[in-house]
Amino acid sequence: MRAGRLTEVLEKLLKAARWAAFIWGAPGTGKSSIVREAAAKMKLPVVDLRASLLDPTDLRGLPMVKDGRVLWCPPAFLPTPEMKPGVLFLDEINAAPPLVQAAMYQLVLDRRVGEYALPPGWRIIAAGNRASDRAVTFRLSSALANRFIHLTLEPDIHSWSEWAFSHRVRPEVIGLLRYRSELLYTKPGEGAAFATPRSWEMASDALKAFGGIKEARDVLPGIVGEGPAAELAAFAGNAAIAREIEALLKDPEGAPIPKQLDHLWALVTHLASGAGGSEQGAAAIEALLFRLPAEFAVVLARDTLKVSPKFMLKPAFRRFMKENASLFKS
Repeated sequence: MRAGRLTEVLEKLLKAARWAAFIWGAPGTGKSSIVREAAAKMKLPVVDLRASLLDPTDLRGLPMVKDGRVLWCPPAFLPTPEMKPGVLFLDEINAAPPLVQAAMYQLVLDRRVGEYALPPGWRIIAAGNRASDRAVTFRLSSALANRFIHLTLEPDIHSWSEWAFSHRVRPEVIGLLRYRSELLYTKPGEGAAFATPRSWEMASDALKAFGGIKEARDVLPGIVGEGPAAELAAFAGNAAIAREIEALLKDPEGAPIPKQLDHLWALVTHLASGAGGSEQGAAAIEALLFRLPAEFAVVLARDTLKVSPKFMLKPAFRRFMKENASLFKS
């Protein structure tokens, strides 16, 4: 299930507020972020409970003696009736030992543990990594598994690109992954680092912190792995791409349009990432919408609106949208 579809499904389940959901996915693919995004759209607070850090007795709390009887004091990390209803997020639940999982049976299905009761209106979502991803996991017992609606998140470049533009990920990172989408997620190998949506965001942050690809060249392999880091360095350091972009910014009406796919992806991503940042960039976008191959022009239009919705007010932009309405329906 793609990230966009998963967000839609979670929103409907949160609205129903009845059944608990379990999100499966590889490490670093954005499971936690999607839960928070879906909750934020519904203006629901999130209580993040890391199941892997709990002991079996933590959920029930500590005993105390009152009037000759033993009462259990529930832990402070569980929602209370005074709190606004929200989402109880049980992250890394299958990384918890079997005894901890057993303690969650009652909470997930009956919404209570011992004397504690989950307040009305609270929803439960859990998430965990798959054993096939070489993450630390314990087999999810059938009794607990049967208490969830199971959803599997698969990384996809389209959903990630939308997220990346809104979070100002460096254009060379977005451009590379759109051209080589199989690099978005690479399975763990012998080295400690491997590529995931999360590690690509880290790579983007490294480029910002160090000032560019040359300065961060020896750091990137420790973030996304040797192979993906080398491809990013080659893509970002391509002098021909840089010259083409510079020429088109100076003369968007007359400079040659690139023919290679990687050059086109780099151009479109560069323009959209800086949409509205300068008059030169804005003018180039308006002109190139009518010069680029149709499929890339549509991508440029969509990406530009994600970064700067005010472009919709520009006459040239509106004319392009009207003339190519059929392409936006696909």
